[in-house]
Amino acid sequence: MNVINWQWLLIISSSLLLFFLSPFAKTTDQFFKAVHKKKAPNTLVLTGSLIISWIFAKSITNAANLGLSFGLVGGIAYAGYYLSFAVAGIIIYQLRTKGGFKSIHEFLISKFGKKAMAIFSVLIAFRLFNEVWSNTIVIGSYFGTQGSSSYYLAIIIFTVLTLSYAIKGGLSSSIFTDVIQMVLFSILLIIILGTIFASNTVTATKLISSGTWSFELGLNLFFAAIIQSFSYPFHDPILTDRGFISSPKVTKRSFLWASILGAICIVLFSLIGVYAKTKGMSGQAAVEVGKAFGVVILLVINFIMITSAASTLDSTFSSFSKLLAVDLGLGKSVSFGRITMIIIAVLGTIPVFLNAEILSATTISGTMVIGLTPVFIFWKVKVPKISFYLSVFCGLVFGSFLIFEIFPAALIFTKGKYASLLWVNIWGISSCIILYFIPKWIKK
Repeated sequence: MNVINWQWLLIISSSLLLFFLSPFAKTTDQFFKAVHKKKAPNTLVLTGSLIISWIFAKSITNAANLGLSFGLVGGIAYAGYYLSFAVAGIIIYQLRTKGGFKSIHEFLISKFGKKAMAIFSVLIAFRLFNEVWSNTIVIGSYFGTQGSSSYYLAIIIFTVLTLSYAIKGGLSSSIFTDVIQMVLFSILLIIILGTIFASNTVTATKLISSGTWSFELGLNLFFAAIIQSFSYPFHDPILTDRGFISSPKVTKRSFLWASILGAICIVLFSLIGVYAKTKGMSGQAAVEVGKAFGVVILLVINFIMITSAASTLDSTFSSFSKLLAVDLGLGKSVSFGRITMIIIAVLGTIPVFLNAEILSATTISGTMVIGLTPVFIFWKVKVPKISFYLSVFCGLVFGSFLIFEIFPAALIFTKGKYASLLWVNIWGISSCIILYFIPKWIKK
């Protein structure tokens, strides 16, 4: 059997296994809240679910490629996004214990009204839409060049197989399979790193000392990630949905652990790209390293991509169904939830045929929502309802500056790649916070 046939076997067999092992959700609590035998997920299960749902194929591909471009600094820069877990965990804990809120949507309706909640829902729906295509195109790249029939076929089949077990159990399936996928990810990562270090062609010291700690070579992205972490998690229902299914203490503990362990996982995976850099490789770091070590390691890397992509994809489907059914109250039945999963799977696959870029799904969407920063960080402060709109729309404006590359160069004070990303976020978040509080100051 050639490599492609083995890859097909991995996708089909792993998906079928998860389908048969996944619980079948009969009630809305099982489907939308992952309640199993009247018990919510414990710290270990919730932490693992959080980590693997964010260590998606897009993330580890970006981490490896950033390691290739910038050395270890690149991996650490991308790991900066995992501060999001700590921020979200602390804020959600406060919302639940001090505010008594049962969801993000309930908080927004209470403080800013239903129109604000509707705008927020559009933002997170766009986020979920991005998650589908940005992960499946990574899988497609292992089966053929972008635009080839084998590339498209792999994406479609992978999406359908993941959808099949997500439909079966909803969030219960997602949480259950996350545990399996987290264990697989850990084992496969150990195998890959073990192979690299056992090759005796590169030392740990050389990998760690790779790269230069400068804005031009990675720090622009690092500080942009830190800034975005104060708003980024709140537009990701894959993360926030998990903040309301266990007790507040279990939730906070799980989120803080996920922040640390998730960042470590990303940095470790970026070492694959760092290794590729030391060997003068180019292209997709994970693929090139896999090829360099032979068929077995290439298949292991492929399987880790399948595992991480599936974990995010099933979470995306379950979060979208909860958004429409529970948060927006459009239809709280299990059958309605299953129909919405099919809808997002179809719509989210369309950009695959439009040659979209995967890193843009993180950096641009992260900038578009910086207006959420004061909304959640200063959630206790009483402000007029208009503050929400001023801040959120200001964030959208600065996100548009990034998309259309029209941000004034005179306001960018560092050089190198991601310099515009950093300074759009710095000026943007400053403007959002000021606009958020202006109505309160005027009222006084």
